Amino acid sequence: MLRTRRSRTVATATAVLLSLAAAGCSKSAGGSDVSSSAGTKAAAPVALAGSVTFNQTNLAKLDAALKSALAGKDLSKVDIAMVVNVAADYWKAGQVGFLKGCSDLGIAKSKCTYFAPPGGKLTEQNSELETLRSQGVTGYSISAIDPTSAAGTIHTDVQKGIGVLAIDSPLPGTDAASLYLGTPNYTAGFQAGTAMKQVLGGKGKVAILVGSLTASNATQRIAGFEAALKGTKITVAQKVNDNLQASTATSDAETILANNPDVNGLYGVYSYDGPALAQAVTSAGKTASVHIVSDDSDAQTLKFIKSGVISGTVVQMPYQQGYTGAYILAAEKVLGKDKTMALVKPYLEKDGSTLSSGVGLVTKSDLSAYQSLESQLGIG
Repeated sequence: MLRTRRSRTVATATAVLLSLAAAGCSKSAGGSDVSSSAGTKAAAPVALAGSVTFNQTNLAKLDAALKSALAGKDLSKVDIAMVVNVAADYWKAGQVGFLKGCSDLGIAKSKCTYFAPPGGKLTEQNSELETLRSQGVTGYSISAIDPTSAAGTIHTDVQKGIGVLAIDSPLPGTDAASLYLGTPNYTAGFQAGTAMKQVLGGKGKVAILVGSLTASNATQRIAGFEAALKGTKITVAQKVNDNLQASTATSDAETILANNPDVNGLYGVYSYDGPALAQAVTSAGKTASVHIVSDDSDAQTLKFIKSGVISGTVVQMPYQQGYTGAYILAAEKVLGKDKTMALVKPYLEKDGSTLSSGVGLVTKSDLSAYQSLESQLGIG
């Protein structure tokens, strides 16, 4: 069981974020561009400044609209679930948010199932979906391990009237493609690439380590990362799939560093990759020469941010993926999909399907501000 502090309301968290922004606790990570065109000397590496405001204000408004529409309605038949792709620290915040969302709506905890595959295996995730279906689940949010193989299952469930909400990674080409709650992954990757460009001073060689080379969130992040590096003298030497295994990521990074002494940057795309790469760099004695930019905010990642081994980490808001996800799934069951989507539509990104949970960048300079936010949300 995950032990958490008593959570405050999303409105309180929003107020905290606004106060942080007003006080100037966070700065844009975009920074000045690093030119490396012919005849122009690349800029020297710079210290990163983060941003931790996310998209809380808009999501709080949407949550309020959904809760108002559900007021006085019978929610006794709502039976929802949150199914993620791996049992990682990253998702603990999502679990807290999901259960808090259920609680705020008055849905019994027994009707709100959270599942994280212990081994991050597709068979584990598929087995859980079969169990949920047999138990009469009315809707579930999912970070699919393999979107392609999930398409058939999702189609069957939607045809049976089960609501399916894509979180963390979009589900294009499936019956759940119309709404994605999570990070705009290309934007997140671009943020990571911008950070890498800054810490390397616009030149160097980078390796990318990731848990999947086919999942939409991974491919979009890598595309954004590479786009941010265009026009610099930074090249991507390797892209390595660690198959959702932290130990594999560490050994892969050790091999890369041993065989490629000119690699001076590592980008870890999945939540466990940051600590895994930090361990490899530390073991190799290269903490001063190899810069790491990672994704997500596992406890170990934040420790390596504090010590300076990881330069910066691009963070999502899994808490809100859980919290707002519970509201959307409940609304789809009680109000119907069309009425729910009408409430959601004003808050979508320009693509018409992405409900952003926000993108942030945590660095050593604003680590305390981010940890204060986590505390306010009851994530510990």
